Amino acid sequence: QVQLVESGGGLVLAGGSLRLSCAASGRTFSNYDMGWFRQAPGQEREFVAYISWGGSNRDYADSVQGRFTISRDNAKNTVYLQMNSLKPGDTAVYYCAARYGLGYSRKRDEYDYWGQGTQVTVSS
Repeated sequence: QVQLVESGGGLVLAGGSLRLSCAASGRTFSNYDMGWFRQAPGQEREFVAYISWGGSNRDYADSVQGRFTISRDNAKNTVYLQMNSLKPGDTAVYYCAARYGLGYSRKRDEYDYWGQGTQVTVSS
C-alpha cells in the first residue's frame, strides 16, 4: 500500500501561482511513477502531469504545458506540482496518484493509489 496526502491548495487570483505537494508513505516511493490529475465540478477527472520514477521523463496536458511543472524528491518521498499563470479554468480538486513501475500513462484507471485531493480555486 502507498498512502498519498496532498497539500498546498487554496484560493488565488488569476495570474498567480501555487505549489502543490504530495507526500507518500508506505512502500518504496522511488519505485512508482507519479501523476497529477484534476477534477472540476461536473467534469471527469483529467490528466495534468506525469513524472517517471527517477524524474527523467515528464509529460503534461496541453492545457497546462508551459505553465505547470512536475518534480519529485525521492529522498523526501514527495512529488510537487508548481502551477504558474493560473487561470479560472484551472479551478478543480487536484489529486496525486502512484503507478507501480509500468511506465508512462495518462489514464487514471492505470494508477494504483490516490490521495484525497486538494482544492485549487482561481478567481478572476
